[in-house]
Amino acid sequence: MAVLVALAAFVSTLAGGLIAARAHDKLHLILGAAAGIMLGVVTFDLLPEALAQSSQQVFGVPAVLLTAMAGFLSIHIVERSLAIHRGHEDEFGGHSHGSSHRGAESIGLLAGGALIAHSLLDGIGIGVGFQAGSSVGITVAIAVIAHDFADGFNTFTIVSLYGNARRRALTLLFADALTPVAGAVLGSLIRVPEEVIGLYLGYFAGFLLYLATADILPEAHARHPSRMTLVCTVAGVAFIWLVVGLSH
Repeated sequence: MAVLVALAAFVSTLAGGLIAARAHDKLHLILGAAAGIMLGVVTFDLLPEALAQSSQQVFGVPAVLLTAMAGFLSIHIVERSLAIHRGHEDEFGGHSHGSSHRGAESIGLLAGGALIAHSLLDGIGIGVGFQAGSSVGITVAIAVIAHDFADGFNTFTIVSLYGNARRRALTLLFADALTPVAGAVLGSLIRVPEEVIGLYLGYFAGFLLYLATADILPEAHARHPSRMTLVCTVAGVAFIWLVVGLSH
């Protein structure tokens, strides 16, 4: 089941990258909704489920919340160290960037590789989520599918931004689309104790929280700051509230 669901993430990633290649004008609305979906999954499903499965405390703080913070900080450190955000303002502000990063192709490839690596974690999250229960697996999958659209968009954009050829950007996009499926296979095959599942879900919640707030929302509002983008974000949160309520 996890692998079948991960195929939807494959399609979502490819769709995001192909739309990036065509610079679709309504992308800000889609990204706003994607961020809302991810925020809803973190607050309404992942963290409550993680706290229910792991009762450990470390110096008076639930271990799940510590792993959530670790997830948030780990992707923040990786992105900053690889300069993934470099050039986002130019890209989404509509300024010319075609030659500004020529000669820096390796930075684009490194950033694309980091995005592919965290897509693998997305897939593992789906597999482990289904180990926690079908309702958790489904809501995790919804968040991953929503996020992977933006992930595919970023992969193509960033690799191209630093002067790499279109064919190379499409190759990395395809690799990024495949990795959630591979991760779902790994997450399904590796049997994880309940306590560890809780800690991992906490880590994954922090991971998604960072991507939603530091990556997707800024991109959604950078070029087209509008009320409709905000409405789409709120609608995404409400949608996950409905999904979680019906699944329980």
